[in-house]
Amino acid sequence: MNKSLIKFITDFGPLLVFFSFYYNGDKNLEVAIPPFIVATLIALAVVWFLEKKIPMVPLLGGILITLFGGLTIYFDNPVFIYIKPTIINILFGLALFFGKFFTNEPILKKMLGKSLQLNDQGWEILNTRWMYFFFSLAILNEIIWRTQSEEFWVNFKVWGILPLTIIFTASQITVINKHKLNE
Repeated sequence: MNKSLIKFITDFGPLLVFFSFYYNGDKNLEVAIPPFIVATLIALAVVWFLEKKIPMVPLLGGILITLFGGLTIYFDNPVFIYIKPTIINILFGLALFFGKFFTNEPILKKMLGKSLQLNDQGWEILNTRWMYFFFSLAILNEIIWRTQSEEFWVNFKVWGILPLTIIFTASQITVINKHKLNE
């Protein structure tokens, strides 16, 4: 099987499982979360089996899905799964903020420097923008789950956050082009 297809399946398969169980289980988080956790753990195992390592972002996501999904089920309280995106986005934002103090360069440069060649100012700008983007997503998630229905929040997680991230990423092309190093 094609490696990019496997990556796509391991990235989005658990989400598809979640939605399938959520919408076929009377829109019930308690029905959708256990298969979501299992699918996430299977996806991480497949990545490990194929690559002998698990990248940090999927690993962190898997840990938090299992932790907060488990807490949601155990305490019969959806607030735990609602705050998971908030916590993930805050952690990403904090990593971008504090990372440069430990590595002496923006974390994005550490992560993407081999595939994207920018000058130092470009990396600083991108790092700062992504940091604010993650903090903004955390705030937006808090507003949505506290003011909207559960079904709205579930739909927002895919049909809101994903398009916002794609649009934000595309909007960074001008910075990338402006600060790209000549090869």
